[in-house]
Amino acid sequence: MMLQKNENFMQEALKEAKKGFRKNEVPVGAVIVKDGRIIARAHSKVRTLKDPTAHAEILVIQKASKKLRNERLNGCVLYVTIEPCAMCAGALVLARVEKIVYGASEPKTGGIKSVFKIPTSKKLNHRIEIEAGVLEQQSAALMKAFFKKRR
Repeated sequence: MMLQKNENFMQEALKEAKKGFRKNEVPVGAVIVKDGRIIARAHSKVRTLKDPTAHAEILVIQKASKKLRNERLNGCVLYVTIEPCAMCAGALVLARVEKIVYGASEPKTGGIKSVFKIPTSKKLNHRIEIEAGVLEQQSAALMKAFFKKRR
């Protein structure tokens, strides 16, 4: 049952990533879930906003915090198509997200497992549960298609 729920929420993150793809943004999509319901959704808008911090994860954290009227996202789960970078992983720790579920790994910049292990570091005062590989093929295929189109 949990696997099906994870896949359903990741499908929603993939919908966001596809919106970014159509806008010529790196296709990363994210949703934040609390109590089994999506409370925020976003896709990367780095080019659109001319802002290097406008990653899907940062934008979805901002939306969820505004909706909950709280800088702490206790009890929230982030679903994101690609492994978050170090910046986003740090922001997720600061936001006190309970769990991160992601699709494909990011071997060059991953801040969860690939390059850095920020959310599970014992040096930090908050640790985040991690689940990787949910709809991994679909997430990776979208990224590959995007970068192939750009070359």
